[in-house]
Amino acid sequence: MHYTGPVYRHPLEANTPILEITYGCSWNKCVFCNMYKDVKFGASPMDHIEEDLQELAGIYPHNLRKIIVANGDPFALSTKRLLEISSLIRKYFPEISIISCQTSIRNIMHKKQEELNQLAEAKYDDIYIGIESGCDGVLKQLNKGYTSKQEYETLEKLKNSKIRYIALLMGGAGGKKYRDENIEDTAKLLNTYPPMMISIITTGIATGTKLAQMRDDGEFVQLTEREILEDEIALIEALDVPNSTYFYGHHQNNVAKVSGHLKNKDDLVAKFRERLEYFEDNQPEILDISLAREYL
Repeated sequence: MHYTGPVYRHPLEANTPILEITYGCSWNKCVFCNMYKDVKFGASPMDHIEEDLQELAGIYPHNLRKIIVANGDPFALSTKRLLEISSLIRKYFPEISIISCQTSIRNIMHKKQEELNQLAEAKYDDIYIGIESGCDGVLKQLNKGYTSKQEYETLEKLKNSKIRYIALLMGGAGGKKYRDENIEDTAKLLNTYPPMMISIITTGIATGTKLAQMRDDGEFVQLTEREILEDEIALIEALDVPNSTYFYGHHQNNVAKVSGHLKNKDDLVAKFRERLEYFEDNQPEILDISLAREYL
């Protein structure tokens, strides 16, 4: 397999095959991220993609239904190229119904509605989007490269194309400065354009990142573990999304690992409160500090 640099997939995709069609990140400027700092963005040659598909076809069944195309930003590729790759995938796996990937608002927003419709027909679906936040202040602070207005415009096009998405959020990304706005604006965005899943990871500050420098300079003030848990509760309480939407909170960065469908909002909130009470009774010292996290 032609894998270049780090390869990421969501924990729930552990058994889904990964096909590299790009490598690195087309933006690579988010202040919190060092995942692709040593990998220049590029597109995989079609002959490499076909060789990898041949290898995957020797491992996975002919009736495979789902595959992930990687790496950081496949939607940076032209629609024409993505359609060619879809055709190639279906040559080896004709029953594919979902071609998933991780991408960004910044790349999707440049595609016209007609292009997204074509990609939906070509089986691109269940895409993971690093939303992080719906708050302009937070997006600017993280240097995401787009605004909340562009989030709304882009998710409207996705909705029209019937491409489902998973919202990747960063707990505590607003820091002290944008704490309240972050919860309010993010819930508003998700309520307007409900994802099929909300996946939250507590913001980690990796050594050597711009965010680490911002923290050291006092420009970014981290939330305490108590505040992060309170914000997760507040976010869930503010959500008004379909019952089928899944909340995934089992990332290793999270102090309280809580997951479940949002039809059970009260149960999710109760589990978070139980975890908060547990720490108050057994490890109160961690609640009013910010734990070190080197992961995203």
